Amino acid sequence: MGLRCSQTVPAVVLIVVAVVGILLLVLPAKEMALPPENMYGIVLDAGSSHTSVYIYKWPADKQNNTGIVTQHDECHVKGGGISSYADNPSGAAKSLEKCLEQALTHIPKFRHHQTPLCLGATAGMRLLSITNASKSQRVMKEVENKLQSYPFKFKESIILSGQAEGVFGWVTVNYLLENFVKYGFVGHWMNPGRDTIGALDLGGASTQITFETSEKVENKSNTMELKLFGKTYRLYTQSFLCYGQDQYLRKLLAHLIKDNYPNSTVFHPCYPKQFNESVILGKDVFDSPCTVDSKPDKIDLEMNVNVVGTGDYQNCLKNVKKMFSFENCKYSKCSFNGVFQPSLRGRFMAFSAFYFTHKYISTLTNMDMTSPNQTAKAVRRVCSMSISEMTTRTKQDEKYMKNVCAVSNFVQVLLTQGYHFNEVSLPSISFEKKAGGASVGWALGYMLNLTNLVPAENPVVMKALPIGPWKGILFLSIILIFFALGYLLFVYRKAKANEGMV
Repeated sequence: MGLRCSQTVPAVVLIVVAVVGILLLVLPAKEMALPPENMYGIVLDAGSSHTSVYIYKWPADKQNNTGIVTQHDECHVKGGGISSYADNPSGAAKSLEKCLEQALTHIPKFRHHQTPLCLGATAGMRLLSITNASKSQRVMKEVENKLQSYPFKFKESIILSGQAEGVFGWVTVNYLLENFVKYGFVGHWMNPGRDTIGALDLGGASTQITFETSEKVENKSNTMELKLFGKTYRLYTQSFLCYGQDQYLRKLLAHLIKDNYPNSTVFHPCYPKQFNESVILGKDVFDSPCTVDSKPDKIDLEMNVNVVGTGDYQNCLKNVKKMFSFENCKYSKCSFNGVFQPSLRGRFMAFSAFYFTHKYISTLTNMDMTSPNQTAKAVRRVCSMSISEMTTRTKQDEKYMKNVCAVSNFVQVLLTQGYHFNEVSLPSISFEKKAGGASVGWALGYMLNLTNLVPAENPVVMKALPIGPWKGILFLSIILIFFALGYLLFVYRKAKANEGMV
């Protein structure tokens, strides 16, 4: 006579329950954090020549109080920079609409009210605030009102200082190169322990140099401490207003015109042969605070002057050097114009107009800027080319090629005589437009700094049992198994005994 079903089922059920309990306990279990969804931020880079809108995103739980930020999208506003709307402030605001509408569609709607929105204006607006503070304020007010009309979390609309622009550019460079933090193979963000690299930025109206230094900074306005990813960095930074590409070209032309005024024809040694153009003295040359020192007395600002290119490298270089002052340094060492600069340290990345200048030199000459001598040879070759030869080789318009010789000489003097890059340090500069899939500039660094102010969301956490209850449940499950097996053995023996009696 076999075992009765009613006798064995309870024991089998106890065994199954106990085995399942033990499996749940002994299988690997650990604390698991379920990260929240991405947060977003929008930065408008209102430069002197144009405005770019960058959308960034980062995990909402953040790393050491700073968001791990990546570029999500970008949009370039059509037209000039907001400073070009000095006489039409509402036009500056309206020009931003298309890119802001694009941001509405590229950021999840439920995140709109949490997305910080900010605008940073750079040297173009710094110059406008010098020449006409009331116009500058009206432009900034119109822009701010436009930004506040969108459902994002408006943070600020400001004119950045030159030092802030330089520092945020340095942050961008080192972040994209993973010098602050990187994602390790174990699945955690970690500090890679790398040296930082310096940043060289050449915009339309100013240029910046920023690098980490351990030397004493003799001018306190040139030093800044920045805390990112749990570490403090001590930086040297300097911004030179009026030494951006566009304003430098104005300064150079103003200098040449002053030496020839009131002649209606001016020979430009930095313009290519076979090139000439007509300029209006006020609108095109002297309508800038950067050219005030070169403005002739009793000048007719409506006068047209014909500028004729001669392609003379030596004469061009001589005139470019006149834009700098290497005298009267009251510190132990200076860059130019009496500005303190400590010794250069480590590698550098050059971006913005530095990148395009380097690209044009390489394309036109097949030579690289690997040393001061090599750079001089390459620039000399560029300046010897006609405008038709330059446009043919680069497939670029004359309006870009006409200035390549002038800007190449400017970059040569700025780097080697201004910043003191030499045979050893010049090759340490890499010229880049993008890194890690993001545009190189100050905007990403600004967003990284801003995310320190954005509260992190708490991750959802799943926890394993504490060790005491875990041991208790395991012990109880084992007891249940032994009890069930003992009960089955007892039922089996009893059934055998009954069969023997029959």
